[in-house]
Amino acid sequence: MTQNCRFCSRLLKHTFADLGMSPIANDYLAERQLHLSEKFYPLHTFVCENCFLVQLEEFEPPNHIFGDGDYAYFSSYSESWLRHAKAYTDLMVERFHFNSSCQVIEIASNDGYLLQYFHEKNIPVLGIEPAANTAEVAIKKGIPSIPKFFGIKTAQELLHEGKQADLLLGNNVLAHVPDLNDFVAGMKIVLKPNGILTMEFPHLFQLMLHNQFDTIYHEHFSYFSFLTIEKIFASHGLTLFDVEELPTHGGSLRIYGKHDDNVEPVISNRVNQLKAKEVAAGLDRIKTYTTFKTQVEKTKRKLLTFLLTAKADGKSIAGYGAPAKGNTLLNYCGISRDFIDYTVDRNPHKQGLFLPGTHIPIFHPEKIYETKPDYLLILPWNLKEEIMEQMAFIGQWGGKFILPIPEVQVYLPEELLVA
Repeated sequence: MTQNCRFCSRLLKHTFADLGMSPIANDYLAERQLHLSEKFYPLHTFVCENCFLVQLEEFEPPNHIFGDGDYAYFSSYSESWLRHAKAYTDLMVERFHFNSSCQVIEIASNDGYLLQYFHEKNIPVLGIEPAANTAEVAIKKGIPSIPKFFGIKTAQELLHEGKQADLLLGNNVLAHVPDLNDFVAGMKIVLKPNGILTMEFPHLFQLMLHNQFDTIYHEHFSYFSFLTIEKIFASHGLTLFDVEELPTHGGSLRIYGKHDDNVEPVISNRVNQLKAKEVAAGLDRIKTYTTFKTQVEKTKRKLLTFLLTAKADGKSIAGYGAPAKGNTLLNYCGISRDFIDYTVDRNPHKQGLFLPGTHIPIFHPEKIYETKPDYLLILPWNLKEEIMEQMAFIGQWGGKFILPIPEVQVYLPEELLVA
């Protein structure tokens, strides 16, 4: 296969991780679909030797993944994520003094989970959300939302309508964009001359350090270091003047940007500190990336060994959560209903469906109490504290938790709470 880098167009020659064949991670199945053929695609990530962007080939257009009206991810079902969104809102207002005369625009605004907090402060908001069903939920909350994909075309339409952002933000959207240059160029257009932009995304440094290979799936086209994302924004006339390292999603970055002809805000020391940290970790050398696949293969073997032993001992295993990352893990490791009886999820839009590829059924969390499994495999490990609080009752019958990442670990409920 021949593929060019989606940022700098160089020919991609180096494998980062090859996770075999996998279905689209959020293509959950209804019972009537279980006996129909299912599409599987290569889940093979490459790294560019020029700009060090880690990336997947685009097999399905974004409108299939996000825009067909049945996108299953709703941000508001995570209490910890709502707390994160509210804290972000308070920070932005305190730091940059946004008020009722300002315009906040969020790209990939989902169900209004974040903009609702600006709305409560009487700050005008606008969401751009490609998934029509989630945008509709936001609109019902009173959050103006446009069901469109964002890029140069949408940005020009907003500009024509007199809409530009004092604060332009996007959480966990950059990785979902197949045409990075079109997306960032659109941000340049819709940002007011003195506007501020922030973007949050999983940090490639943390993915590699903690072996978070399950965050690789077809919905994520790109995986970023700060060294690489700075180059991408600079190529479109945007300067990153600050950066924060966040614990969300196993370790994320929040970048702050401005037009490159603005003197203020000044560039924070955190920018150079993070770049030095990434260089020290070898993220400016191709060899660092090409050795990652060895870690992935070891984790697969350890998890399968544990599950084989548990089943041989007659233990029952259920899953918690139906996240996209869990579908990558299960399909790559070949874990199906012969290992996992079922999984549960608080999102009612997933309950009653089946995981893609593995066909594991998804139930309401009350199923855990009914069947009392010996082990509960936490698939959204980035939310383990929140899940532990909800599921602490499994200790009543001696149930234990399994964390698969960075490698398989088993905990009693009280042990994980303090881990």
